[in-house]
This record gives sequence, structure tokens and C-alpha cells, in this order.
Amino acid sequence: MRLRLNRLTWPYLAWMLLFTLVPLLLVAFYAFTAYDESGKLFFTLQGFRNVISMKDTVALSAFGLKQLFSLDLQVPIYVNVLAKSLEIALLSTLICLLLGYPAAYILAEHSRRNRNGNNLLLMLFVIPMWMNALLRTYAWLALLEPRGIINNFLGQLGLGPVQFLYNDFGIGLGMVYNYLPFMILPIHSILVKISPSLIEASEDLGANRMQTFSRVTMPLSLPGVMSGVNMVFMPAMTTFLIPDLLGGGRYLLIGNAIERQYMVSRDMTTGSALSIILLVFVLASMKFLTRYEKENNEGGMLL
Repeated sequence: MRLRLNRLTWPYLAWMLLFTLVPLLLVAFYAFTAYDESGKLFFTLQGFRNVISMKDTVALSAFGLKQLFSLDLQVPIYVNVLAKSLEIALLSTLICLLLGYPAAYILAEHSRRNRNGNNLLLMLFVIPMWMNALLRTYAWLALLEPRGIINNFLGQLGLGPVQFLYNDFGIGLGMVYNYLPFMILPIHSILVKISPSLIEASEDLGANRMQTFSRVTMPLSLPGVMSGVNMVFMPAMTTFLIPDLLGGGRYLLIGNAIERQYMVSRDMTTGSALSIILLVFVLASMKFLTRYEKENNEGGMLL
């Protein structure tokens, strides 16, 4: 049985080797190598030096530091880009959590009452994911552009036009819209599995609905919350499609910076160095979230 199991894993191992490990090794290869004028390959750390170079600096604009504290801290351009990407990713993840948890809770309650029927509400959240992300994001362009549907409606009310695009709001809205289902579905899958007898036992012991939620439902749902945070934060941190479209190509996040190094500047060394730094950051974030989720699972679930 063990031999058969090993053989069954070979296709997956081959897939991971070919489409995961080999591309990562190529990125690492380009990050530490370059070609001189004669076409000779040599080892270099110039890509990483370019990332942290102080030759081209800007004022750190992330997290409202400049506006709140009147700071004019000059940092390398890519450090500012990484910080700005982190700011938007964290804010988008937080908004997805604030919107996604109540939605997942309502869906779970609806699923419990309709175990033998189709869950129409859940399907309404899933159906947009069947459409290509590019088309979904383009739809927001038609809605939010200065002469778009929403601004035309606001103009009729004497409230427009409003600049929805090419700013933090437009990019954040695109991220929340695209990644909200990835927050809802993991939380819903946990909530729907919580035994109703636990809720009934809590109520029988004198807890009101708020106490039952805070001491039973919420702790039991934390693994789903952490999975949702992981599934939203990672793509929000690395995306380049949404900032390109809703940012009008003038909004530079870390995903766009890497894309431009590869596709515009053709600087594979710096682009690969940025990719390695981003990969380390993402892996560290995943390690933290996974460790938190594991500790939560091992701890007492009923407080």
C-alpha cells in the first residue's frame, strides 16, 4: 500500500518540481548573476544593491507617517514601494475580514437551515469567481471612470463627478472585490461545521447570544479566519493586475515594480532580486500565520 501511495504522489512531485521549484531556482539564478559587456556570466549582488540603493530616494508615504507625524524620512524607492504595498494589502485584508465574517456567518446560518436544498446565497458569492479576474476588474473601470455609470448617476444628483480611480480607493476597492470570496469561503466552511449542540449547551448554561458568539463561535472559527487572512493578504501583497488597471499604470506597488523590471527595463537581475525579497517576506508572513493558527488549534477552543 505504501508503494502504491508513493507512486500516486509521483505526478504531483513532478508537477511541483517542474512548475514550482525550477522557476524559483531560475529566479534565484538571475538574482545573483549578470552578464558583462563581453557576454560573460558572473556572480553579483548588484540587484540587491539596486533595491536598497540610496541614490534614488523618496519620502516614505506608507501608513500615513508623513501626514500624521510630519516626517520627511527619505528611503530607497523600492523600500517605499514595499511599504506602500504592505499598507494596501493589510487594509484590504482588514476590510475583507470586516465584511467577510458577517457574510460567512449569515451564509452558515442559512446553510444550517437548508441542508437538503441549494444554498443560493453561497452560490451568488461563488459565481463571480467563475469569471476571469481581468474581466471583473475591467467592469469596475466602466463603473468608476469619470464618465462611467456611477459618476453619471452622481452627476444627475449634483454630487459628481468623483475621482474613484487612480488612487488608494480604487485599488483597494478592486482588491476587496476580487479577494472577498477568499475570505468568506474558509470562514464559512468552519462555521458551518460547528455543532449546534455547542451553541445550545452555551445557552443552557446561561450565556446570551453575544457571550455565546464571543466565547464559543468566534474561538472555534479562528482557524478559518487565519486561513482567509492568508488567502487574501498574499495575493493582495503581490498583485500587479489591479494596480495596473485601476491605478492607471501610474501606481507603483511591488508587483508592478517586478513586472516593469522584467518587461520594460529588461533588468532581470534587479527584478529577480525584488522577487527574492518579496518571496522571503511572503514566506515569513505565511510562517507567522500558520504558527498562530497551529497554536490556536492546539489551545483550548472553549474559553
